[in-house]
Amino acid sequence: MTSINLDRPLLVGPEIPASPFPFALQGTVVKGYGRGSKELGIPTANLSDEAINQLASGLETGVYYGWTQIGDTGSEVYPMVMSLGWNPYYKNEKRSAEVHVIHEFPEDFYDTSIRVLVLSYIRPEQNYPSLDALIRDIKTDVEVAKRSLARKYYAETRNHTLFTKKSK
Repeated sequence: MTSINLDRPLLVGPEIPASPFPFALQGTVVKGYGRGSKELGIPTANLSDEAINQLASGLETGVYYGWTQIGDTGSEVYPMVMSLGWNPYYKNEKRSAEVHVIHEFPEDFYDTSIRVLVLSYIRPEQNYPSLDALIRDIKTDVEVAKRSLARKYYAETRNHTLFTKKSK
């Protein structure tokens, strides 16, 4: 079992998010490369190109945390970590945005709407010497997200209008 990296800080971001956060976007879950669940044991919801374009206009590549909602507005909101970039370990030729929802779902939810509220930056994307090193960092990112989102302001953003108001 891969543990977390205790050499990294497990709480990141200011007490109240600063510009450009919170960064809200919505899109559709699309089929990705199929690595998240199969190779990593860390399933991801891959964002559609239109959502990636929203992100690319406002955020640098790297790993972020925040909240996400799958399906209908008003449904459950979950903590998440999101990778935005080129995934150097896999040498992607296309930029991707992959949301790891910190919740276990019984099945895939392709072609479902997704809303993401990005609240802070965790770290830059990087290459890894091994798959185990990549998995260890992702598990650390999850722990960072959980601890960072537990702070008062971040916890309250779980009720952001992105998740509660029907879009027109």
